[in-house]
Amino acid sequence: MKKREPVLIANGQGFWGDSLLGPIRLVREGPLDCLTLDYLAAVTMSIMQKQRARKPDAGYATDFVKKIDRVLPELVKKDIRVVANAGGVNPQACMKAELAVIEKHGGVGSPSA
Repeated sequence: MKKREPVLIANGQGFWGDSLLGPIRLVREGPLDCLTLDYLAAVTMSIMQKQRARKPDAGYATDFVKKIDRVLPELVKKDIRVVANAGGVNPQACMKAELAVIEKHGGVGSPSA
């Protein structure tokens, strides 16, 4: 059997509203291949649904967008993958917000990203 290199995975957040510092420190300080972030606790889903009912563009974990904005250049430079369920009840709106962050940083793979 061929020996494989280890894949270093860390979970940086366990619920919407959890501290931003954990995942940011993992990206900046740790050897890391993949960062996971979980937002779909039952209470969170009900909050997201109520927010979307009031505002069609809401319903996702906005702190995820802020977190990625803070560390995107480091994620790209270190080739760290992010796996998150931050889209909640409105994954399309979350995707649009993340694409705006990527554009703000010059797009994926650009010299400024």
